[in-house]
Amino acid sequence: MGSPRIRPDAATVVAAGLLAVIGANLLPLVGVLAWGWDLTSLLIVYWVEALATVLLAALKALFAERGSPSVPGGIEPLHELRAKRGGWQPRDGWPPIYPRNVPFALSILGFWVVTVCPLTFLYLSWVSPTAALSPSLGLSIVALLVAQASSFVSEYVGDERYRDVSAREVLRTPGLLGLVIVTLGWLGTAGRAGGLVVLAGAVLAKTGVSASRFYADRVGRPILHLGERFGGGAAFSEPPPELDVPEAAVIARVAADRRSVLLGSVGAIGFGFVHRLGLCTLAAFGFALLVRDPPLIAVTGLAVLAVVAARVLSYYLRYGTVEYRRRGDALVAYDRLLDAPQWIVSVEPTMDVSVRNAIADRLLGTGTLVVSGVDSVDRDEVRLGPVRDVDRAVERLDLPVARTDRPDRDPAAIAACAGLSLLFLAVPAGLFLTPRVETSTAVGVSVAFGPFFVLLVGVLVWAALSRI
Repeated sequence: MGSPRIRPDAATVVAAGLLAVIGANLLPLVGVLAWGWDLTSLLIVYWVEALATVLLAALKALFAERGSPSVPGGIEPLHELRAKRGGWQPRDGWPPIYPRNVPFALSILGFWVVTVCPLTFLYLSWVSPTAALSPSLGLSIVALLVAQASSFVSEYVGDERYRDVSAREVLRTPGLLGLVIVTLGWLGTAGRAGGLVVLAGAVLAKTGVSASRFYADRVGRPILHLGERFGGGAAFSEPPPELDVPEAAVIARVAADRRSVLLGSVGAIGFGFVHRLGLCTLAAFGFALLVRDPPLIAVTGLAVLAVVAARVLSYYLRYGTVEYRRRGDALVAYDRLLDAPQWIVSVEPTMDVSVRNAIADRLLGTGTLVVSGVDSVDRDEVRLGPVRDVDRAVERLDLPVARTDRPDRDPAAIAACAGLSLLFLAVPAGLFLTPRVETSTAVGVSVAFGPFFVLLVGVLVWAALSRI
């Protein structure tokens, strides 16, 4: 985490808040001892708390101002938005929403959908709990939700704590609560729901987790250095990745071609399913087709369309709202919607610029340039475009580009890719046309091996279109 935020005159406030957190988390212990709560009652309270925490954490992550280091080996939904700089303020007086934090917010929501929710339904079907909702249980849930909402409004937004945290920091607490729920569910399925010691121990463990997280968030270091023992001292926050615009006046502007950006987003849709949430959405849709349940097909189909729409909007936000400006000796990619520069590079004779062989550019006659060796970003290259007329853009921006033509058309490669695509598509088509194979079997094989064929055909179609 960042540097400690606590001040000597704020120690009393932190201590009072810590006592309040401990008292609120020990309230279920009263329910266990005085109101006869069982394990299912605890699960209901903690499940609602975890759900509220997850939803608020996803909302908090959108406002987090500091940068978040990359997750090693992880691919978040809409991960391409991680490269966006700047924020969008929905209205005056509100903190800005940072698109770079959207992947983290979707990641925690996706984790809840694909892990906690299925485990919850499995627990309900396995244990068949018969807990009755009592007034004390309802009162505890209402108090819990009110406390969560008031903390968000008064502390996170009112005290502007969003300025001192990153999206990765915000999303650590929901993971701990999810672990508590899974542990309690395991105790229930193991047949240990009736022990008073088990119930009291679960409440005390949950209280310790919440108190430790509260102290670490306010003070900047964990209690007893438990975070260093289990977290390996990993960094969860870094300075905001904003750039300073050069002071030189704008002498030329070239806007991105929106038609080409939208067409290019079609090729990027497939990458929207390369993560847990996307794969589970496709699997659910395939299962719905297999069982032929119209309501389930409609729901899962809408989920697939939502992923597609989110991917298209994300791609458009990445490239469609950018304007390329020449400021003195610098070339600036400026996002007009977010009012922030995305990358800056010095224009020199040795500048490494090449032409991107994009399918959308071939179909619409637009052009895209690739600039390598940009120091203002943490990736190897950045994209300039697509623009309506690449030659005119090079001239207006005065870029050291000698040739802007793309590779010539290759009819032989187009024919070969088209033939192989038809060959692969003939396999699932033959299953449905052959009378010896039942329709249910054909659907099952298609669902099981469909992603493999879609991947192969997609690569071949892309290769063919790139040679048009």
